[in-house]
Amino acid sequence: MLTRKMKDSGMKWIGELPEDWEIRKLKYTLEERNEKNNPIVTDNILSLSVERGVFPYAEKTGGGNKSKSDLTAYKVAHPNDIVINSMNILAGAVGLSRYTGIVSPVYYTLYTTSEEINITYYYYLFRTREFQRSLLGLGNGIMMRESSTGKLNTIRMRIPMDKLAGLFLPLPPRRVQDLIVKSLAKDIKVVNKLINQTEQSIKELKNYKQSLITESVTKGIDPNVEMKDSDVEWIGDIPKHWNFIKGKYIFEKLQRPIRCDEIITAFRDGQVMQRSKRRTEGFTTSLKEIGYQGVEKGDLVIHSMDAFAGAIGISQDNGKCSPVCIVLNSSNSNIYNPYFSYLMKVYAYLGYIESMAKGIRVRSTDFKYHTFANTFLLIPELQEQQQIVQYLDDKVSTIDRLIEDKIKVIEELENYKKSLIYEYVTGKKEV
Repeated sequence: MLTRKMKDSGMKWIGELPEDWEIRKLKYTLEERNEKNNPIVTDNILSLSVERGVFPYAEKTGGGNKSKSDLTAYKVAHPNDIVINSMNILAGAVGLSRYTGIVSPVYYTLYTTSEEINITYYYYLFRTREFQRSLLGLGNGIMMRESSTGKLNTIRMRIPMDKLAGLFLPLPPRRVQDLIVKSLAKDIKVVNKLINQTEQSIKELKNYKQSLITESVTKGIDPNVEMKDSDVEWIGDIPKHWNFIKGKYIFEKLQRPIRCDEIITAFRDGQVMQRSKRRTEGFTTSLKEIGYQGVEKGDLVIHSMDAFAGAIGISQDNGKCSPVCIVLNSSNSNIYNPYFSYLMKVYAYLGYIESMAKGIRVRSTDFKYHTFANTFLLIPELQEQQQIVQYLDDKVSTIDRLIEDKIKVIEELENYKKSLIYEYVTGKKEV
């Protein structure tokens, strides 16, 4: 078997590449399309995301920027155009359009009419981490974030087109480009299938966890207990000796003084802990901590804006939190906070919290204390509360470990896919 001859590309991010491959500047390989939508060519507005690539704006869900009312302010993109977000290419915002549509003026659209070029090859090339990281020195930073160490990090950078145009890129023979595109399509399909199967397995585990918690806190864990109708349709039958009591009769809303300066965050997965122990990125920092309150380990904390999504739990730490959190405790010796943490999560799962709260922003509600105070809580005897929590803690921790293992599998598959693309498009993996 003959070994291919390799040569130094002269670029650190590429390293060696096959001897018969060329190196050519982007501007001599691809052309920028600067077609204005004036007069109007189409009203099909396109979006671009790291996860989905290019897709119709009409399919967009959740938040994000609103589309412009003036359609002439957009640029036209055509099928087989590479679409790049100049502000977010470092994060991987690049896609290959399958549509005729219009895109934001901050996007670049690249195309080719050359028989020498398979544009999909360059789409794959632009998706590599190595290419994206090679752009770090080219960007104009427009937004800064201070890290926990005090270092300022640029998180959004505009890459000017003239700098992109001057980049040297590999140019394999057209036959090789075609083979790379074909091989990647096949291999990525296999990897994506494994990722989808693993994601489905995670979804099933999460559903099982929710049903297990729901069954345990509303029916108990004694299969032989006598039941009665709760008169609450979404709860159904409950153990005969259980009762309902309004929240205000068993829990006090606290306004503790701040004794620890660490910020406590209630996450949507039910963890309540010092933010620094989990992650420090992606949070909004208050310039003035008006209304902040102390939290102590063992307090029941409900995030009033995210409670509908499960941001309810027992604080694992001492610290402080914003007034958006409801901090609760009970002086009743027959009340075991962890049981009510599980119970309120069930109220979230079953849609009660969302139905009782007034929505004020996308994907959020406002579950105020007075609503909690007048919510009927299902109360077993203290010993049963403790037994249910012990049972669920054991079962849930096992399920969570399985989920974590599967998340790691997905991360490994995603990394493998990225390395596969890089190996192919730089000629290190032979086709």
